[in-house]
Amino acid sequence: MQSFTYTARNLRTGEKITAAVEAEDEAAAARLLTERGLAPLEITPKKEEGLRSFFNRIPAKHMVVFSRQLSTLVNAGLPLVQSLEAVRKQTANKQLKPTIAKIINDVEAGSNLAEAMAAHPRVFNDVYTSLIAAGEASGTLDVSLERLANQQEKDSEIVSRLRGAMLYPMLVIIVLVGVVVFLMTSVLPQVESLYAGLPNVQLPVVTKFLLAITHFLLNFWWLIILVFGGGIFLLVRWVRTRPGRLVYDRFKMRAPAIGPLFMKLYMARFSRVSATLVASGVPLIQVLNTSAKSIGNLHVEAAILRAAEAVKGGKTLSESLTDERYFLELVPNMVRTGEQSGSLDTMLAKLADYYEKEVDNQIKTIATVIEPVLMITVGIIALIIVAAVLLPIYSLAGKNFIKL
Repeated sequence: MQSFTYTARNLRTGEKITAAVEAEDEAAAARLLTERGLAPLEITPKKEEGLRSFFNRIPAKHMVVFSRQLSTLVNAGLPLVQSLEAVRKQTANKQLKPTIAKIINDVEAGSNLAEAMAAHPRVFNDVYTSLIAAGEASGTLDVSLERLANQQEKDSEIVSRLRGAMLYPMLVIIVLVGVVVFLMTSVLPQVESLYAGLPNVQLPVVTKFLLAITHFLLNFWWLIILVFGGGIFLLVRWVRTRPGRLVYDRFKMRAPAIGPLFMKLYMARFSRVSATLVASGVPLIQVLNTSAKSIGNLHVEAAILRAAEAVKGGKTLSESLTDERYFLELVPNMVRTGEQSGSLDTMLAKLADYYEKEVDNQIKTIATVIEPVLMITVGIIALIIVAAVLLPIYSLAGKNFIKL
């Protein structure tokens, strides 16, 4: 997805609007604006903001609080502008405050809440604006906001579990690399200097091997940093392109151990977002088009969009998903049950609960497996380094070069 800055005219009010939108390309951005009732006048690619964009992101917990507070105030009968102003004063996020202020200005100028939020795609995604639009149309804005808060909380919990599971092995790896580098650059050179003045004495093979690596580290550390840093930079840039993203997304689904985890995560996201949208009365085609953008995987997204086209052609959702290889078998089966019983939103919610529990269990399993694997790896590396240090000393002792 790319960011574009656009200038457009609101076809309903005639007002000229300048804001930002995210889309695959300029043509997709133009179509998106037209769907929102805007006539695009100018669309230009937005410059990357790099680290500034990363640090200015609004945490999920702040968005949850915003949604719950606004839901409570709207449910209490306060006018929308007054509710927004009260939330703006209460929020502690410095990036969210000015965004709410702009939304208030747009609402006072005649825009509905969904249109005002859609002008800030980095804060309010398509799922958010679709639910708000459905809530405004049905007169249940407070309910839609509450559902949004619940959906954001669920998604945030899953991401937090994933990050928490990865934290321990990453810390162990960082400490291990630091210890290995210290031993190889500080201890091994002393062993080499001990042997330097002794004639006809050969270092053990393992010590020679590690010393060769040590010399390379000491003499070409700048080259290692350059190659490693440049490789990461180029890899990240490539993954941000569509071909790179396709390869990366396929790898996530097929990689040993983590592949099934990611597949269940995508099923959980699809089910949770779709359940929330269906319960809010959003049309099924729009549900699929919106949920596709929330998955975070281009292959699953394409599968959902193909299903949307099949539904347009007259198929049921369960039939459309049955032949899609990027959907686990349980999904179309549960959807079929929901369609037959007239409770699609309930079945999707149950499906989301099931896969969220599966994701949680698999994260625990992976964490349990990683721990002994890391310990064995640390033990092997420690054994090699200890052998490289002690073997030369024992060798000298055996030849009586060291007086005991």
